[in-house]
Amino acid sequence: MKVTIDGFPIEVEAGTTILNAARMIGGDIVPPAMCYYSKLEGTGGKCRTCLVQVSKGSEKDPRPMPKLVASCRTTVMDGMEVKNITSPEVIEARKGVVEMLLINHPLDCPVCDQAGECHLQDLGYEHGAAKTRYEFDRRTFEKIDIGDKIQLHMTRCILCYRCVFVADQITDHRIHGILNRGDHSEISTYIQKAVDNDFSGNVIDVCPVGALTDKTFRFKNRVWFTKPVEAHRDCENEKCGGKVTLWYKGEDVIRVTARKDEYGEAEEFICNTCRFDKKKTSDWVIEGPRKVSNKSVINSNHYDTLHPLPVVKTNPVLIEANKEQFERETRL
Repeated sequence: MKVTIDGFPIEVEAGTTILNAARMIGGDIVPPAMCYYSKLEGTGGKCRTCLVQVSKGSEKDPRPMPKLVASCRTTVMDGMEVKNITSPEVIEARKGVVEMLLINHPLDCPVCDQAGECHLQDLGYEHGAAKTRYEFDRRTFEKIDIGDKIQLHMTRCILCYRCVFVADQITDHRIHGILNRGDHSEISTYIQKAVDNDFSGNVIDVCPVGALTDKTFRFKNRVWFTKPVEAHRDCENEKCGGKVTLWYKGEDVIRVTARKDEYGEAEEFICNTCRFDKKKTSDWVIEGPRKVSNKSVINSNHYDTLHPLPVVKTNPVLIEANKEQFERETRL
């Protein structure tokens, strides 16, 4: 099937969603996604940040779809034409979705461990409004420990359900989920039971905001002051991938996470032993430094050159280096 997204045509298999088709093309035309997670079945359709405009349904029925659709839940049709960043309607709708996600979200980025890796920060920067129109009190929750190494800060949660799907599909049993309905909905455990299975730490990796944090890393450092290194080990747990990212501060490993792709999704899930108990360099086979996008704040202290370009607007070298950013801002 042939689908065109923002003017870029691509051939995909039947059943492919618009979001995954955009990811095959890559670049800025890929819609953001806060709830969809390709490694987990049933995710998507909850946050609405991936809304796109279908300007042509298919070759057989060229009529446009009357409303914006969630790209993570809409499959492509042969001849379909989709607009993402080229549609003013999509940009405006996404701005409203981000405003809704931030209605109850606390402004505690300076103390949040997710800062620097937070998808909601990226969304707020790209599509957020300068100020909110919300005049009522924000909902708040008490922090709770849902295990000896995991803390739940429900006030930051955007109800993406990723951690619930992880517990359903990766672990042996699930004892946490969504309680109540509407604006009273919250992630919690049944009568404060502890989440203590072998793969419970993966709920930290899939959380797109700072609602689920690693207590062993909590308040220890900022990610842009650390050095991410790829490593692996032969894990005793057959379900564990054993491939991780070690986060160094000096010579000490202060955090271990699953390896993530360019969309922030774990390539393979890891067990709690690898995540929490193996924090010595001798426990791992080091592969080399992790490649970090030059658009990420984590890359701020990892220069490829010892002579950064001078910040002069008339410098042609600097203008060429920033050409991609200039084009992107013009499109938006």
